[in-house]
Amino acid sequence: MIVLGIETSCDETAAAVIDGRRQRLSDLVLSQTELHTPYGGIVPEIAARAHLDHIDRLIAQALAEARIGLDRIDAVAATCGPGLIGGVLVGAMTGKAIALARNLPFLAINHLEGHALSARLSDDVAFPYLLLLVSGGHCQLLAVEGVGRYARLGTTIDDAVGEAFDKTAKLLGLGYPGGPAIERAAAAGDPARYDFPRPLRGRPGCDFSFAGLKTAVRQTVEALPAPPDPGTVADIAASFQMAVADALANRTANAIALFRARYPAGRTLVVAGGVAANTMLRQRLTALAVQSAMTLVAPPPRLCTDNAAMIAWAGIERLKLGLIDGLDFAPRPRWPLDPAATQGSRAKA
Repeated sequence: MIVLGIETSCDETAAAVIDGRRQRLSDLVLSQTELHTPYGGIVPEIAARAHLDHIDRLIAQALAEARIGLDRIDAVAATCGPGLIGGVLVGAMTGKAIALARNLPFLAINHLEGHALSARLSDDVAFPYLLLLVSGGHCQLLAVEGVGRYARLGTTIDDAVGEAFDKTAKLLGLGYPGGPAIERAAAAGDPARYDFPRPLRGRPGCDFSFAGLKTAVRQTVEALPAPPDPGTVADIAASFQMAVADALANRTANAIALFRARYPAGRTLVVAGGVAANTMLRQRLTALAVQSAMTLVAPPPRLCTDNAAMIAWAGIERLKLGLIDGLDFAPRPRWPLDPAATQGSRAKA
């Protein structure tokens, strides 16, 4: 079973070819960082045009690196949401066109499900498992019961953690994207110099909040001489990063208690999404997993940031179950993994 995956939900154009034995026959990602850096963030129209300019070439290159033609592809999987709808449309329509022309099954993949199942591509994790999904647009805790079966335990009540990284990096003049920039600066900083808040720490439930932390960082920066010296920037970055890791670990601890009560056989904590590449967060979650008699699985950074390999793998998982989509599937900017969940967590720990 071989699936072609296409990912265009944000600012990476990606194509990959994956087989049912978890082999990445090709895995290409074209970053648009240089296009968006002058604006300090992603410009949706620029992203969509860049996807359109490069997607055909990238797919051809992915097939060439895999040393196969479309005649050996068993299905096409494309991200159909959530994300910037202009970019989503480029990948979805390209995938549909290939599927129609070659009479192949089409698999409309939820980008979040790609992240959720990435640990099964990298580590063959068994269901059920607890997932901390952290990225630029999402911050959620979910019980992953199976393919297409997700129960949300907690979510952010205001900002996503990746957005907090981006805004803090911009305040400190570290550039875009914020996550890697903050981590690089923090490496030379003192995480104890600034006592930033740990939002919702000690409270019941599994929800997150980062708006107050962003405000605290902004107020700290505004009170400094302009521009702040490099040492101060490094200390703020390190203190912010530690506050985020502590807040995420605290809320995840609540989710572990809830997860273990509902799923006694579950012993795995997975962290996925772009922010999951952060080394400090992985260290905090590793310690938490040990304390909770859980096993932490963090896919390699390549599979944490947006990529088409996870989309192709999600396609393989769904294809095995016969979950094929029609070519009339409508791409969508919003697409929750747990449709029954509302704003705020559905359960308390």
